[in-house]
Amino acid sequence: MKIAILTGAGVSAESGLGTFRDKDGLWTRYDLNEVATPEGFARNPALVHDFYNARRANCADATPNAAHMALAELATGPHEVTLITQNVDDLHTRAGSPDVIHMHGRLMRALCAACDARWDAPLVMSPNDHCPSCGATATRPDIVWFGEVPYDMDAISAAVATCDLFVAIGTSAEVYPAAGLVELAGRQTLEINLAPSARANAFDDHRFGPASEVVPAWVAELR
Repeated sequence: MKIAILTGAGVSAESGLGTFRDKDGLWTRYDLNEVATPEGFARNPALVHDFYNARRANCADATPNAAHMALAELATGPHEVTLITQNVDDLHTRAGSPDVIHMHGRLMRALCAACDARWDAPLVMSPNDHCPSCGATATRPDIVWFGEVPYDMDAISAAVATCDLFVAIGTSAEVYPAAGLVELAGRQTLEINLAPSARANAFDDHRFGPASEVVPAWVAELR
Protein backbone atom coordinates (compact mmCIF):
# COMPACT_ATOMS: atom_id res chain seq x y z
CA MET A 1 0.00 0.00 0.00
CA LYS A 2 1.18 3.51 -0.80
CA ILE A 3 0.83 5.78 2.24
CA ALA A 4 1.42 9.53 2.24
CA ILE A 5 1.72 11.03 5.71
CA LEU A 6 1.65 14.71 6.62
CA THR A 7 2.80 15.65 10.12
CA GLY A 8 2.40 18.93 11.97
CA ALA A 9 3.43 20.50 15.25
CA GLY A 10 1.26 18.13 17.29
CA VAL A 11 3.65 15.28 16.56
CA SER A 12 6.56 17.08 18.22
CA ALA A 13 4.64 18.77 21.04
CA GLU A 14 5.16 15.79 23.35
CA SER A 15 8.91 16.13 22.77
CA GLY A 16 8.76 19.60 24.27
CA LEU A 17 8.67 21.58 21.03
CA GLY A 18 6.03 24.31 20.95
CA THR A 19 2.93 24.21 18.82
CA PHE A 20 1.78 27.33 17.06
CA ARG A 21 -1.91 27.97 17.25
CA ASP A 22 -3.17 26.81 20.62
CA LYS A 23 -3.60 29.24 23.53
CA ASP A 24 0.02 28.85 24.60
CA GLY A 25 1.41 28.51 21.07
CA LEU A 26 4.37 30.35 19.61
CA TRP A 27 2.23 32.83 17.72
CA THR A 28 0.56 33.98 20.94
CA ARG A 29 3.97 35.09 22.21
CA TYR A 30 5.59 36.40 19.03
CA ASP A 31 4.48 38.60 16.15
CA LEU A 32 4.82 36.34 13.12
CA ASN A 33 5.24 39.39 10.90
CA GLU A 34 8.46 40.17 12.75
CA VAL A 35 10.03 36.72 13.05
CA ALA A 36 8.59 34.63 10.20
CA THR A 37 8.47 36.80 7.09
CA PRO A 38 11.14 38.03 4.66
CA GLU A 39 10.06 41.58 5.47
CA GLY A 40 10.58 41.03 9.20
CA PHE A 41 14.04 39.64 8.54
CA ALA A 42 14.92 42.65 6.39
CA ARG A 43 13.79 45.01 9.17
CA ASN A 44 15.52 43.29 12.06
CA PRO A 45 17.69 40.28 11.22
CA ALA A 46 19.11 40.16 14.76
CA LEU A 47 15.63 39.63 16.23
CA VAL A 48 14.87 36.87 13.74
CA HIS A 49 18.19 35.13 14.40
CA ASP A 50 17.60 35.33 18.16
CA PHE A 51 14.18 33.71 17.72
CA TYR A 52 15.53 30.83 15.64
CA ASN A 53 18.63 30.43 17.80
CA ALA A 54 16.29 29.78 20.74
CA ARG A 55 14.22 27.34 18.70
CA ARG A 56 17.38 25.59 17.48
CA ALA A 57 18.61 25.13 21.04
CA ASN A 58 15.18 23.79 22.04
CA CYS A 59 15.29 21.36 19.13
CA ALA A 60 18.80 20.17 19.97
CA ASP A 61 17.69 19.33 23.52
CA ALA A 62 14.54 17.48 22.39
CA THR A 63 14.31 13.77 21.66
CA PRO A 64 11.96 11.86 19.35
CA ASN A 65 8.83 10.52 21.02
CA ALA A 66 6.85 7.35 20.42
CA ALA A 67 5.00 8.85 17.45
CA HIS A 68 8.24 9.68 15.64
CA MET A 69 9.58 6.21 16.38
CA ALA A 70 6.43 4.47 15.16
CA LEU A 71 6.46 6.37 11.86
CA ALA A 72 10.11 5.42 11.36
CA GLU A 73 9.18 1.80 12.01
CA LEU A 74 6.36 2.03 9.47
CA ALA A 75 8.83 3.13 6.80
CA THR A 76 10.80 -0.12 7.25
CA GLY A 77 7.75 -2.32 6.73
CA PRO A 78 6.00 -3.61 3.62
CA HIS A 79 4.30 -0.33 2.71
CA GLU A 80 5.60 2.43 0.46
CA VAL A 81 5.65 5.44 2.79
CA THR A 82 6.17 9.09 1.90
CA LEU A 83 6.64 11.21 5.02
CA ILE A 84 5.96 14.92 4.59
CA THR A 85 6.32 17.29 7.51
CA GLN A 86 5.38 20.87 8.18
CA ASN A 87 7.74 20.77 11.14
CA VAL A 88 11.18 22.35 10.90
CA ASP A 89 12.70 20.15 13.62
CA ASP A 90 14.79 17.07 12.81
CA LEU A 91 13.04 14.59 15.10
CA HIS A 92 11.67 12.39 12.29
CA THR A 93 15.18 11.97 10.92
CA ARG A 94 16.67 11.29 14.34
CA ALA A 95 13.97 8.67 14.91
CA GLY A 96 15.14 6.88 11.77
CA SER A 97 12.66 7.95 9.08
CA PRO A 98 14.43 8.07 5.70
CA ASP A 99 13.94 10.75 3.03
CA VAL A 100 11.70 13.07 5.05
CA ILE A 101 10.24 15.88 2.92
CA HIS A 102 10.52 19.13 4.91
CA MET A 103 8.06 21.36 3.12
CA HIS A 104 8.69 24.30 5.45
CA GLY A 105 12.47 23.93 5.62
CA ARG A 106 14.80 22.74 8.34
CA LEU A 107 15.77 24.54 11.51
CA MET A 108 19.17 22.88 11.64
CA ARG A 109 20.12 24.15 8.18
CA ALA A 110 21.22 27.59 6.99
CA LEU A 111 20.53 29.38 3.72
CA CYS A 112 22.31 32.18 1.89
CA ALA A 113 19.81 34.71 0.60
CA ALA A 114 22.42 35.94 -1.89
CA CYS A 115 23.48 32.72 -3.66
CA ASP A 116 20.96 30.10 -2.38
CA ALA A 117 23.68 27.90 -0.86
CA ARG A 118 22.65 25.66 2.05
CA TRP A 119 24.69 24.09 4.85
CA ASP A 120 24.37 22.72 8.38
CA ALA A 121 23.57 25.64 10.68
CA PRO A 122 25.60 26.33 13.80
CA LEU A 123 23.57 26.41 16.99
CA VAL A 124 23.96 30.20 17.08
CA MET A 125 23.59 32.30 13.93
CA SER A 126 23.97 36.07 13.58
CA PRO A 127 23.56 38.76 10.90
CA ASN A 128 27.36 38.97 10.68
CA ASP A 129 27.81 35.36 9.53
CA HIS A 130 29.42 34.90 6.12
CA CYS A 131 28.13 32.43 3.57
CA PRO A 132 30.73 29.64 3.18
CA SER A 133 30.04 29.61 -0.56
CA CYS A 134 29.97 33.26 -1.69
CA GLY A 135 31.08 35.13 1.43
CA ALA A 136 28.01 37.38 1.62
CA THR A 137 26.62 38.40 5.00
CA ALA A 138 23.17 37.28 3.90
CA THR A 139 22.75 34.10 5.92
CA ARG A 140 19.35 33.12 7.32
CA PRO A 141 17.67 30.00 8.67
CA ASP A 142 16.61 27.59 5.92
CA ILE A 143 12.97 28.09 6.85
CA VAL A 144 10.03 28.75 4.55
CA TRP A 145 8.51 31.94 5.92
CA PHE A 146 5.00 33.26 5.39
CA GLY A 147 4.73 34.59 1.85
CA GLU A 148 7.32 32.09 0.52
CA VAL A 149 6.64 28.93 -1.49
CA PRO A 150 7.00 25.63 0.42
CA TYR A 151 9.67 23.23 -0.77
CA ASP A 152 9.11 20.17 -2.98
CA MET A 153 5.45 20.86 -3.76
CA ASP A 154 5.56 18.89 -7.03
CA ALA A 155 6.84 15.77 -5.27
CA ILE A 156 4.40 16.26 -2.40
CA SER A 157 1.40 16.69 -4.70
CA ALA A 158 2.37 13.62 -6.73
CA ALA A 159 2.78 11.45 -3.62
CA VAL A 160 -0.58 12.49 -2.19
CA ALA A 161 -2.46 12.19 -5.48
CA THR A 162 -1.23 8.64 -6.11
CA CYS A 163 -1.38 7.21 -2.58
CA ASP A 164 -3.86 4.61 -1.32
CA LEU A 165 -4.03 6.26 2.09
CA PHE A 166 -3.38 9.87 3.10
CA VAL A 167 -2.86 10.51 6.81
CA ALA A 168 -2.58 13.91 8.50
CA ILE A 169 -1.12 13.76 12.01
CA GLY A 170 -0.98 16.57 14.55
CA THR A 171 -1.75 19.43 12.19
CA SER A 172 -4.21 22.29 12.71
CA ALA A 173 -5.06 22.36 8.98
CA GLU A 174 -4.96 26.15 9.02
CA VAL A 175 -1.83 26.74 6.93
CA TYR A 176 -2.01 26.32 3.17
CA PRO A 177 -1.01 24.64 0.94
CA ALA A 178 -0.55 21.83 3.49
CA ALA A 179 -4.16 22.15 4.67
CA GLY A 180 -5.39 21.52 1.14
CA LEU A 181 -3.48 18.29 0.53
CA VAL A 182 -6.42 16.18 1.68
CA GLU A 183 -8.31 17.42 -1.37
CA LEU A 184 -5.67 15.84 -3.64
CA ALA A 185 -5.99 12.41 -2.08
CA GLY A 186 -8.13 10.26 -4.33
CA ARG A 187 -8.62 7.36 -1.94
CA GLN A 188 -8.82 6.80 1.81
CA THR A 189 -7.99 9.65 4.20
CA LEU A 190 -7.36 9.63 7.96
CA GLU A 191 -6.85 12.39 10.49
CA ILE A 192 -4.97 11.70 13.74
CA ASN A 193 -5.11 14.61 16.15
CA LEU A 194 -5.85 15.66 19.71
CA ALA A 195 -9.13 17.14 18.49
CA PRO A 196 -10.83 17.73 15.11
CA SER A 197 -8.82 20.09 12.92
CA ALA A 198 -10.20 22.92 10.81
CA ARG A 199 -10.49 20.46 7.89
CA ALA A 200 -11.82 17.48 9.83
CA ASN A 201 -14.90 17.18 7.63
CA ALA A 202 -12.69 16.51 4.60
CA PHE A 203 -11.37 13.24 6.07
CA ASP A 204 -12.99 9.82 5.83
CA ASP A 205 -11.85 8.66 9.24
CA HIS A 206 -10.51 10.14 12.48
CA ARG A 207 -8.61 9.05 15.55
CA PHE A 208 -8.25 11.44 18.45
CA GLY A 209 -5.78 11.46 21.31
CA PRO A 210 -2.08 12.11 22.03
CA ALA A 211 0.12 11.34 19.04
CA SER A 212 2.50 9.29 21.21
CA GLU A 213 -0.37 6.90 21.97
CA VAL A 214 -2.56 6.95 18.85
CA VAL A 215 0.16 6.79 16.19
CA PRO A 216 1.93 3.68 17.57
CA ALA A 217 -1.42 1.91 17.91
CA TRP A 218 -2.35 2.76 14.31
CA VAL A 219 1.07 1.67 13.01
CA ALA A 220 0.79 -1.63 14.88
CA GLU A 221 -2.44 -2.35 13.00
CA LEU A 222 -0.68 -1.86 9.67
CA ARG A 223 2.32 -4.06 10.39
